[in-house]
Amino acid sequence: MADRLLFSKTGRARYISHLDLMRTFQRAFFRAGIQIKHTGGFNPHPFVSIALPLSVGYSSQCEILEFGLIGGAAAEEVPERLTAAMPEGITVHRCYAGGRPLKELAFVDYIVTMEYGEGRPPEAEAALRQLLSRDSLVVRKKSKKAKSGYTEVDLIPRIRSWSLECAGDAMTLDAVLSAQNPGLNPELIRAAFCEAFPQYAPDYVWFHRRGVLDGDGNPFE
Repeated sequence: MADRLLFSKTGRARYISHLDLMRTFQRAFFRAGIQIKHTGGFNPHPFVSIALPLSVGYSSQCEILEFGLIGGAAAEEVPERLTAAMPEGITVHRCYAGGRPLKELAFVDYIVTMEYGEGRPPEAEAALRQLLSRDSLVVRKKSKKAKSGYTEVDLIPRIRSWSLECAGDAMTLDAVLSAQNPGLNPELIRAAFCEAFPQYAPDYVWFHRRGVLDGDGNPFE
């Protein structure tokens, strides 16, 4: 059974790509003196695997990394020692034995903050609520498998629940979305809103991953 880390990725670390983040963890394990399992073959390398790779620019407080701890530190020592070897913005919170397979990770809770530089249009809230209350919301997204390079996706079946709050110049959407097979990137919600109501398009949008959930909506570990 693999070991797992729960870590956050915030601040400037949001702009570290998935592949660079994998390399960052591999180097951090080495610098911290924590021995982990390696892959086999002629060119073995440290085995680390991050569930649900995060899009560049997104922040998160619930990232999961799988690895195999074989020596150099007890599990309870790993978070502090590993965080000390990490760049600013990456904090390891827990190290624990993996339980359920990652394929049972069903939903992701995202916080999407839409900000307006010159004041939030009063009609924007009603427009977003109307959009997300539709029976169907079909958008086009890029697809490497489709001959045209695009495929159509209905967002509504992939949204488990949502709530919206408005304060000052911002709208904050809390949305629980399908995580995988198929998953839903909250960027598609932003894009659909801007296409349907371009007059209410926000000036700035921030995406934050707040939680990962199983099929019953409970926290996944």
